[in-house]
Amino acid sequence: MRSRTSSRRGRPLAANAVSRLAAGIAEIAGADVALERPSDPAHGDYATNVALRLAPAQRRPPRELAEELAERAAELPEVERAEVAGPGFLNLFVTDAFLAEALAEIGEDHGRGSAERPERVNVEMVSANPTGPIPVSAARNGAYGDSVARLLEFAGHDVVREYYYNNVGGQMDRFRASVDARRRGEDPPEDGYHGAYIDELAQLEGDPVQHMLKRIEASLERFRIHFDVWTLQSVVEQKAGEVIEALDTYEAEGTLWARTTGYGDDKDRPLLRSSDGSFLYYAADVAYVRDKFERGFDRLIYVLGADHHGYVARLKAAATMLGYDANRLEALLYQLVHLTKGGEQTKMSKRRGDVVFLDELMDEIGVDAARWYLVNRGPDQAIDIDIDLAAEKSQKNPVYYVQYAHARIAGILRNASEIPSDKVSLGHELAREERDLIKRLAEFPAIVAEATERRGPQALPTYAIRVADDFHRFYHEHRVLESDAQEFRLVLVRAAQRVIARSLDLIGVEAPERM
Repeated sequence: MRSRTSSRRGRPLAANAVSRLAAGIAEIAGADVALERPSDPAHGDYATNVALRLAPAQRRPPRELAEELAERAAELPEVERAEVAGPGFLNLFVTDAFLAEALAEIGEDHGRGSAERPERVNVEMVSANPTGPIPVSAARNGAYGDSVARLLEFAGHDVVREYYYNNVGGQMDRFRASVDARRRGEDPPEDGYHGAYIDELAQLEGDPVQHMLKRIEASLERFRIHFDVWTLQSVVEQKAGEVIEALDTYEAEGTLWARTTGYGDDKDRPLLRSSDGSFLYYAADVAYVRDKFERGFDRLIYVLGADHHGYVARLKAAATMLGYDANRLEALLYQLVHLTKGGEQTKMSKRRGDVVFLDELMDEIGVDAARWYLVNRGPDQAIDIDIDLAAEKSQKNPVYYVQYAHARIAGILRNASEIPSDKVSLGHELAREERDLIKRLAEFPAIVAEATERRGPQALPTYAIRVADDFHRFYHEHRVLESDAQEFRLVLVRAAQRVIARSLDLIGVEAPERM
């Protein structure tokens, strides 16, 4: 497991024991240092290739330089011994006192506040038109986008979650016509919408769009996504006319076009029909970009399906034409979701009515499993969710396995007569399992900072499983209560509980006290 903790010329990037160790090595080496966790403990607690990187510039053999660095590193109070391996890797074996210090730093805010320059960030996600309940495909948008938003907030940014939807146009006309047909006892139009939810809406009076929006909001709240702002496309379009005047445009074929090819797009985009002055979709896009920037956001994040890949360049072109830095606009793309049950894949189509909706998924496997499985793969990978496994209440199910570790620790703490403070003294030689668990917990700030920077919340489920693995190995080998090291081990398991809970919370999964 890579630590990725680094330092620049002795200046730690984060105030924790591991980064301070990296800073000490960096000061000795006179260069940036990245510490990694060797997979084999025989190769040290931490290792760095800094000698291999510096040797060519210094015209020295890497091993010779590494030997010199090892001799000086061994003088650091945190280092028990330093060795050279292979062509010039520097392996560090740290003291028990260093690990006890690292453990004492794992408080409630462990890993919080990694942002060097906090920003005001708008995260627009889901944004499905209200023609039906949220399908599982769009649920991935929400799970991914909300997890990114949680990471950004944890890092110290001010985040606003926004839902953008349309209530006019051909798609919405077909939706309303489908409901009206069912109200008359007729079949929906061939190109309309079908399914039980259309029949349900037909039983309600008034505009079905508003009823559908309330249902969407309730589903997303249940999914633990709260939107701060709901923006209507028809309202945004009211300012499209004045925004268009600021663009690089030309007329052709009875249409006004934005010259987006001059700003990185692959083709120019139509804005409005000259014949009747009606706005086309890109006009609303541009107006919406300006609307967000005018609301004072430093960064705009759009969460989009991979089929919207071509949409990214036109959004950035809009920002550039309006005089904004296009690098302040990000588009996060995600792949599809496939569900299997009983070994067979479920097909999805909102219009045909055989779609699997988010509410159905949550009914089947629960909110925790739904959130977990929709973020436990990188957004560039399609997700295959085995419904049977996801619904299983056993340690074969990874989310259950991690939650069980948290609940087991909660049980230990409930049975303890007294919980010591974090500043506990070390009164015994640390066992390998204790050392491994502390080192894993100390990685959390680097893990969460990198996940935030890369917009990659999928790192958290992977990390949480490794923490649970290390905890279970420790618990299997060592008593906590009524042991000679009870005080220290209570602090250790409480730290593990904190890190597990935080890892789960950042992806919208609860950490139960009992299971």
